[in-house]
Amino acid sequence: MAVQTIVTPSGERLIVLSESAYTALLEAAEDGADRAAVAAFRRRFDAGDEEFVPGAVVDRLLAGENRIRVWREHRGLEAEALAQRADITLSEISQIEAGTREGTVGTYRKIAEALGVDLDDLVA
Repeated sequence: MAVQTIVTPSGERLIVLSESAYTALLEAAEDGADRAAVAAFRRRFDAGDEEFVPGAVVDRLLAGENRIRVWREHRGLEAEALAQRADITLSEISQIEAGTREGTVGTYRKIAEALGVDLDDLVA
């Protein structure tokens, strides 16, 4: 890599390099950042703080399906089992999933905990 050093009148040292060398440095930095992000994810995954989510689940969430229903079905739970785990009524779960009732923040917290997801995963 050909590099040229220039010293400004104030004594600041500047480095001049070819565009291809500059691009190679940027790519190396991005690769390093990607490796660090993957390593951090693996540590969180190994600690049980992250999980892999199937593409079909992501597609349903992105399509706007009810988030509680999507996560409940992904976890293999019937609505009644979720209601019991969250200590709320089956009627509440059904109405929230159907969109005929808004749950409170407290209700959503209970549901999130019962599903093992963050509150942010259930509310837009």
